[in-house]
Amino acid sequence: MTNVLAQMNSDMAAVVERVRHSLVQIGNARHGVGAGTIWHPDGLLVTNAHVSLHHAPQVTLADGRSLLARVLATDTDRDLAALSVAASDLPAIARRASWPPRPGQWVLALGHPWGVPGAVTAGVVIDVGVPLERPRFQGELIQTSLHLRPGYSGGPLVDVYGCLLGINTMMAGPEVGLAVPLPEVTAFLRRVLGDA
Repeated sequence: MTNVLAQMNSDMAAVVERVRHSLVQIGNARHGVGAGTIWHPDGLLVTNAHVSLHHAPQVTLADGRSLLARVLATDTDRDLAALSVAASDLPAIARRASWPPRPGQWVLALGHPWGVPGAVTAGVVIDVGVPLERPRFQGELIQTSLHLRPGYSGGPLVDVYGCLLGINTMMAGPEVGLAVPLPEVTAFLRRVLGDA
């Protein structure tokens, strides 16, 4: 049993390390630090609309480079934003996750809670749909048993293989975190940017 747990621990740590390369910090002097996810190697990032309130947010990549980003589009109804940075060959997040995630499936959320870089929290999927706590939200949300804190917003929610399931968006209580599902993110990018 110990060997099985040790292997699981090692595998999970490797997944987190890989996903961290696709995680960015987004911040500016007025609005603190949030997270973003590298969608395309040529500098396309996805985050929350509420994270990208500044017209030229500062983005810090996992390798320490700091760049000014350009806000390409936002959707406040779904709390999504597309940003662009002048960089190439970036480590984009893997998006081969099977859909939809099943209740009870293990998931990981990465972000920068209270400015702590590259933090991770783990839990399970509760459901996918319109949560009771957010009945007016436009679209479905992935409901998870994650402890999301300020700074996880805009970061990736991934499965145990490190594949993107959604973009962390908000807390719905001390034991529930919500994420915008991958199909919603893809549809947003196609709508505002064309082929994404």
